Amino acid sequence: MDREFQIFVKPVGSACNLRCSYCYYNDKEHLYTESGLHKMSDEVLEEYIKQHIEATTDNVILFSWHGGEPVMAGIDFYRKAVKIQKNYLPAEKKIINGIQTNGTLLNDEFCRFMSSEGFIAGISIDGPAELHDIHRLDKAGKETFSKVLEGYELLRKHGVTTEILCVVGSHNANHPLEVYDFFKSLDTAFITFLPLVNRTPDGVTSDSVSAAAFGDFLIAVFDEWVEKDIGRIKIQLFEEVAGTAFNQEHTLCILKKTCGGVPVVEYNGDFYSCDHYVNSEHNLGNIMELSLSELLDSPRQKAFGESKLKTLPEYCLHCEVREMCNGECPKNRFVKTPDGESGLNYLCAGYKKFFNHCRPFVEALKMASNT
Repeated sequence: MDREFQIFVKPVGSACNLRCSYCYYNDKEHLYTESGLHKMSDEVLEEYIKQHIEATTDNVILFSWHGGEPVMAGIDFYRKAVKIQKNYLPAEKKIINGIQTNGTLLNDEFCRFMSSEGFIAGISIDGPAELHDIHRLDKAGKETFSKVLEGYELLRKHGVTTEILCVVGSHNANHPLEVYDFFKSLDTAFITFLPLVNRTPDGVTSDSVSAAAFGDFLIAVFDEWVEKDIGRIKIQLFEEVAGTAFNQEHTLCILKKTCGGVPVVEYNGDFYSCDHYVNSEHNLGNIMELSLSELLDSPRQKAFGESKLKTLPEYCLHCEVREMCNGECPKNRFVKTPDGESGLNYLCAGYKKFFNHCRPFVEALKMASNT
């Protein structure tokens, strides 16, 4: 059977050299009680790689190294990982390694290695220094922008395909074109905008983006992109929007009808349903006891993914842009619909405004494809 998944593997768990104030993984440092750096053992690493390759039904096998800060595992860890991958790789298949980093620990040697092995790097930047350094500080509370930019330039210098991941919160949502123009000045070809939504008992944190601000941010960048950069810069959400013109299935998990295809494997082999649900309730087992295939296909994981569709409010079922959104990420579905039903996405109003803004663009693409 076909099995579509992307695992966020955590070679050093939640360990990180930064202390970004909004990071949802900060509290995971208390998930495991062992002292010192939590680092994936050689035994778990080999078993994970072997099982990941066996579980993949596609001809391209994607490994996604996440954290925390995965560079803290060290270059020798990744040299070992690549060697193991090559040992188990079937002749007809190809491996791509992706790593999500804050960029501050990169050096020439690491970037040279990533380039030689065809790694793709995602690097977190929230805009120019005055916006980036509001939340993305090190553990001593010092600004990180200059070090991040050095890391980005090293990746570029060595020809590593690099994507910028930008967290959009209250700190930068009101500066859409300033943020976008800055990224363009870096000559980037790939951008992902990630909305910051951190819950509190009474709502959301002050650093979270409001639904209205996120929608307006997306619209401002989208209009600039359509006018000047379409075909030259790929912005993940906009590419998903364009794909609906050709009846393409969403590739981004938050926009799929069901989810569950992006689980986590922690440094010790524990398997969790999703990066935003790393807790005891969603710990389905350990790859040293159950195979990845078993865990991915387990009734609990299937139920986790299907609940996204099953719990979609009636309000969403009749929405004119439902196919573009599908209720977005379940972690953000905690407000009420206009008629009082629970389970509406906190960002709904912003997404709805943005997707409706995009509809003429989508219709134009449809017409062009039919001529």
